[in-house]
Amino acid sequence: MHEWALAEAVISTVKEIAEKENFSMVKQVNIKIGELQGIEIDIFEFALKELLQGNLKNAEIRIKVVKTKFRCNVCGYEWKFDESKNLDEEARESIHFIPEVVFAYTRCPKCGSPDFEIMEGRGVWVESIRGEK
Repeated sequence: MHEWALAEAVISTVKEIAEKENFSMVKQVNIKIGELQGIEIDIFEFALKELLQGNLKNAEIRIKVVKTKFRCNVCGYEWKFDESKNLDEEARESIHFIPEVVFAYTRCPKCGSPDFEIMEGRGVWVESIRGEK
C-alpha cells in the first residue's frame, strides 16, 4: 500500500516544518491530495493517525482532494478526470501507482489528441500546519 509510504513522507515533512518553526506542539495539518493520485483516503488518514507521535500526537488532520483538470495542447479544451470514464480497472490501477501513465490511457475528449497537460489534481502536499511555540 503506497498510502502508508505517502503518510510517512507527509509526517516527515510536517516534522521538518515544525522543527524549523520551533513548534512545541502541532495543532493542525492541512494536506492536499491530487485526485489523479487515486489515494484511498481512509487508509491514508488511518496511516497518518497511526504515525502521529511526539509533538504531533494530538494534531488535527484535514485532507482536501483536488480534482484533476487537463488541458489539450492542440485544441485548448479543458476537462476533468471524471470525464475519462472509459478507463478500465487496470488503467485506473496503473495511474494510481504512477500518475504520469495517464498520458498513455487518456486522450482529449474533443479532438482525440494525446498531447495534453495536467493543470491540477496531481501530487500530495502539506498545504499548511498550525502549531504552538
